[in-house]
Amino acid sequence: MADFLGMMKQAAQLQSKMQAMQAELDSITVDGTAGGGMVTVTLTAKGDMKSVKFDDSLMKPDDKEILEDLLVAAHADARRKAEDVMQDKMKALTGGLPLPPGMKL
Repeated sequence: MADFLGMMKQAAQLQSKMQAMQAELDSITVDGTAGGGMVTVTLTAKGDMKSVKFDDSLMKPDDKEILEDLLVAAHADARRKAEDVMQDKMKALTGGLPLPPGMKL
């Protein structure tokens, strides 16, 4: 029974740490770029978009489709970086706790 109580205590501590980590992920930002830095997208580590910046040279009517494609590429780059940050935080938080592959807390 002591093992079960210990496990429950660890689960409660993990839940508390997860809540703190979620709050921290809201404050971490990553930038994704496309087109050699002509488009920059800033996301939180949780994937919420905070800003989009375009190089002035892209603001031509004929370049609308290119600009839209670059925005999608920059967002994908930032999203990958945000996922990497989140996974690093999860590894540090779980500290060797054997979780099934793909499990998201």
